Amino acid sequence: MSDSRTASRRGVPPPGRARGGADLPDVWIRYSPADRRRYGWRTGVMMATLAGCMVAVGLAENGSGRWWWVAGVGILALAAALDMINRIRGRTRLTAAGMEFRTLVRRRRVPWSEIAGIEERHRTSRGGTWTDLRVVRLHGRPLAVPGTMTNRMRDAELDRKQVAIREYRSRAAAAPTSTEAAGQP
Repeated sequence: MSDSRTASRRGVPPPGRARGGADLPDVWIRYSPADRRRYGWRTGVMMATLAGCMVAVGLAENGSGRWWWVAGVGILALAAALDMINRIRGRTRLTAAGMEFRTLVRRRRVPWSEIAGIEERHRTSRGGTWTDLRVVRLHGRPLAVPGTMTNRMRDAELDRKQVAIREYRSRAAAAPTSTEAAGQP
């Protein structure tokens, strides 16, 4: 299968493909099914490890103090699992008006006029280096783009997503608004 058909199936338009400004179709930026499975397995392993810690603490600790430890580890496990599931299921829609971020717990729209740029953020931990894309806004703090976090070095999929967002932004900025198209000042 050609690279352009594979990229469009994943929700990323092929780079360099020109489209008319007024008829920009919506484009989805999200994880591929393979990435969702991979991150899902990581979340499952993490949850199993934390559940084992809860059981070990519950059996090893004496008295009423053990339930505080079990509850503390349980709350930590639940927060970590919800954060990872929120990241796995997050996606971004590029529209002519701007970007729409969708996660399990939040939906947010950012118009193209508020976006100053797109940047990569690198974070290093014991688990490796994580990279994600962030929207730099004119006013306000940067926002993470759902569906772009990866721990692979030189990830071609992340590069395609970044190019797609930048090209879509430039096409949307060049597109005439509905009042300009109707000939109204």
